[in-house]
Amino acid sequence: MAMMNLLVAFNGSASSEAALRYAAALARRQGAHVTALLAHSTHDTLDTRSRWIPDRARALLAEAKSGLLQEIEARLDALRPELELGDALSFRAAPGRVNTVIATTARCFDMVLTGRPDHTEDEHIRLHPDKIALLSGRPVIVVPEGYDADARHRHATLAWDGGRAAARALSDSLRLLEEQGKVSVLSIGPAPAREDLAAHLARHDVAAEFEDWPEGHPIAETLLGYCARHDPSLLVMGAYEHSKFREDFLGGVTGDVLRNSPIPVLLSH
Repeated sequence: MAMMNLLVAFNGSASSEAALRYAAALARRQGAHVTALLAHSTHDTLDTRSRWIPDRARALLAEAKSGLLQEIEARLDALRPELELGDALSFRAAPGRVNTVIATTARCFDMVLTGRPDHTEDEHIRLHPDKIALLSGRPVIVVPEGYDADARHRHATLAWDGGRAAARALSDSLRLLEEQGKVSVLSIGPAPAREDLAAHLARHDVAAEFEDWPEGHPIAETLLGYCARHDPSLLVMGAYEHSKFREDFLGGVTGDVLRNSPIPVLLSH
């Protein structure tokens, strides 16, 4: 899949700036367009429409929120020269439920890029990349703060269990895998459909190396440990092969990897 239309969930955080730089590096190489979207909640901690709130207090609250949004847009404008995209970078802001706004918008884009989830961010702009992948039907690349924006795809790692979500992640990442020509396939237990997977990748000029880990190894720990030791450019994985509720309730692989990965993670559902 050619990636000519990229959406960045930009909320002004250091991690979202890393995602924007990463998207810009991809766009410069491929001649793509980048749209930075500031999605912001219309929900207020206090109901500013309540009659008991004085007019002056209501105005101050509205001014504070408006100031936050203007500050974020100013951060984007400050980044424009170094991104070197010119007219291929656009900005928009949209009110509503943050994850829903991004997910709905993303359906008309090739890919979404976000920063790592951060629960310390202001609730009006806080986003959840895993939910965006779940709701949008589009691949999401989650970029950690401070990651090298050059985005050279020299070697990727694919988490493979032969399931539907892993197959979707493979398909969504093929354009990036073709760029670098090499992927390490990590499986807990013997890799399902190994020969077919190797042949499929070879037909896309991607060389596959297989790493089988004994069953019983914690999946997130195994993936993160491999990435720390071998420093691939990208980790490709399917999200929520089990239910989202089960992952949230038990503490799932998807959330653990997104919170702790030292490299970008391409997530598909």
